[in-house]
Amino acid sequence: MPIRVLVVEDSLTVRKRLVEVLSGDPELAVVGEASDGKQGIELCERLRPDVVTLDMMMPVMTGVAAAEWIMAYCPTPILVVSASTNRGELFRTYDALAAGAIDVLDKPTGGEPHGEWEDRLRRTVKLVSRIKVITHLRGRLGPAARSSTPLPDLAVRPAGGASLVAIGGSTGAPGALLEILRRLPRDFPATVLLVIHINEPFGVAFAEWLDGQSPVRVRYARDGERLGTQRDATVLMAPPGRHLVLERGVLRLTDGPERHSCRPSVDVLFESVARDAGPEALGCLLTGMGRDGADGLLAIRRAGGSTIAQDEATSVVYGMPREAVLAGAAEQVLPLHEIGAALVTGTRRRSVP
Repeated sequence: MPIRVLVVEDSLTVRKRLVEVLSGDPELAVVGEASDGKQGIELCERLRPDVVTLDMMMPVMTGVAAAEWIMAYCPTPILVVSASTNRGELFRTYDALAAGAIDVLDKPTGGEPHGEWEDRLRRTVKLVSRIKVITHLRGRLGPAARSSTPLPDLAVRPAGGASLVAIGGSTGAPGALLEILRRLPRDFPATVLLVIHINEPFGVAFAEWLDGQSPVRVRYARDGERLGTQRDATVLMAPPGRHLVLERGVLRLTDGPERHSCRPSVDVLFESVARDAGPEALGCLLTGMGRDGADGLLAIRRAGGSTIAQDEATSVVYGMPREAVLAGAAEQVLPLHEIGAALVTGTRRRSVP
């Protein structure tokens, strides 16, 4: 039986192109088309497709609002098909990923090699269709749940624990990460190093979006930056296409080989943190497809550091955390809503060399 796809796109030209490309594959069947988010919701309820391709900028109801409603009331794998060059659309794409959308693909520009974009679209739709999505309650909770206002600060344990936190994730991680960061206090006592897999070119503004959503500062790491020089609680993120490595307290951005077809790679970061910080490190592996991060989390645990893996029930894709658990890398396996508090109680301020 072919994979049933609902296409939601306001541009008639783009919508017809999507339908044409998808219908040309015998493993895919377009069962409906919608020109706005409201119509997309109605068709999703009635047709129960296997996948929804969703534009962000639409009349009547935006793609973000449609994604929130679908994931709250009619959970269906969503592939965002969006323009990556528009800043406003980039931020809405991140909002949709936080609401539960699975992946994002840029719209064709016309300059791609013949058939390349079409193959990527069909391949990504098939991949997304295999993911068993979970219900996201965000859409049921109203505007207050989507506010960037931080949650009440949690008490920081005064002594003991790690002085450096390393977090990695992939599919489903944007929303999980936002949930964690919003639970951290403004005076969170440790620097956080972060690797998230987001397809280029969509990662260019992700740190800026996170910075506006969380009480702690978030920005891209700079090559040669030394840990301990940041004034405030700060999350330093690997920029798109660069590995983030810690060497003797200094951050390096490298163009080394991909690990698990990923650059940046969670394993590359975690393994460097294990070597450099050892028992002062706390590693946290979030939802994601594949096994990137499992070996690195094990390296942190073997070096005497603390380790956390997200549990299956709250993971969009229980791939990376599962591999870590099976390898014995996870000291704790926690639901998403408990990870922020675990980071708070497990950290202390890093001493400056």
